[in-house]
Amino acid sequence: MKNQLSFLIISLVLLLYACSTEPIVPVVAPEKPSVSAIPPHIISPDLAVLKIAKWDTLPGWIADDIRPAWDAFLGSCMVLRNHNLWGEVCALAGSMKNRDNATLHQFFEHHFVPYQVLNPDGSSDGLITGYYEPLLKGSRKPSKQYRFPLYARPDELLVVDLSEIYPELKGFRLRGRLEGRKVVPYYSRSEIENEAINETSRLQGYEILWVKDAVELFFLHIQGSGRVEMESGEIVRVGYHEQNGHPYKSIGKLLVDRGELSLDKASMQGIKEWGRQNPDRLNELLHQNPSYVFFREQPASLSGPLGALGVPLTAGRSIAIDPRTIPQGSPVFLSTTWPNSSKRLDRLMVAQDTGGAIKGGVRADFFWGFGDEAADYAGKMKQIGKMWVLMPKGYVPLTQAP
Repeated sequence: MKNQLSFLIISLVLLLYACSTEPIVPVVAPEKPSVSAIPPHIISPDLAVLKIAKWDTLPGWIADDIRPAWDAFLGSCMVLRNHNLWGEVCALAGSMKNRDNATLHQFFEHHFVPYQVLNPDGSSDGLITGYYEPLLKGSRKPSKQYRFPLYARPDELLVVDLSEIYPELKGFRLRGRLEGRKVVPYYSRSEIENEAINETSRLQGYEILWVKDAVELFFLHIQGSGRVEMESGEIVRVGYHEQNGHPYKSIGKLLVDRGELSLDKASMQGIKEWGRQNPDRLNELLHQNPSYVFFREQPASLSGPLGALGVPLTAGRSIAIDPRTIPQGSPVFLSTTWPNSSKRLDRLMVAQDTGGAIKGGVRADFFWGFGDEAADYAGKMKQIGKMWVLMPKGYVPLTQAP
């Protein structure tokens, strides 16, 4: 047994370097939030630098009504309160009776220190994108109308975190499957979906439900969570459970590279329109992204989809970040602009999620919420922004040698 385990670990390490070295990906909702992954927080200078700042350097800080972010922060404290660094400030936050905007500003200014997030080259600008919670039409049974399945995580999918043994692999998970005594990459999107079309799927029995539209399902994979309306009117919440280990590839960028979409049209809306005009080429395009997401049902009573921290996301106040650069659960002041606009969007957010395409220092995905307006904003958002992470006094950024 020991020899088999050693063989498996060695094979998985080789798999990491040979095939699937993808950081933790979109909207991971653990069964029980893992508090061991918050502080101590070690930052690699290859990814980001945190530089102490003054409150008056945060553009729009005073003008922002931070009360919606306060509620999101209290959600983070449900996880963070078990940590020495966060325990005291979370206890104080939970006990506050007066929660007007001025008092909340004073709370952060008294108990926190802002650190500007910089890229490894010292620059302060980065990409801010958006995501949302979509609504799809679906059924508990397949039919000619409902042909595209959402799958639960299959038992054969191996997911191994070796960071406790190899600290240099922090933030990475191995995904694959066993083929005899050999570890091989898990099936790609094209392999999974082609088998489903030919009714030979190895994932038969793992279907949660079926939906109408292949493109809407593809974007559900990208968003990581959503709602599905049954014919009966029942609304089913679904959320990210796992991913197949293949890297995410942007089909919008691919269409731009092919000369089929201009850069300003390479939004979710633009891609959907391309699919309507090119139905016979749609599957080929979608299969260019080998990444594939597995789902699970979530309680209908949740106030929002569960993020990687394990707490419901707050529309307009939660962001996805790279947890290798910004501690999960921490408040983050974001300075950017509204989608396709020069109008200022300076707002206190809370880092409560992660994403497969969210990598590096000054990089965030803005959660817009649910509905058509949220979808419109999310699909169009590709803005330049700056970020400041707010950390409790006494926090000392730890730097890992590159």
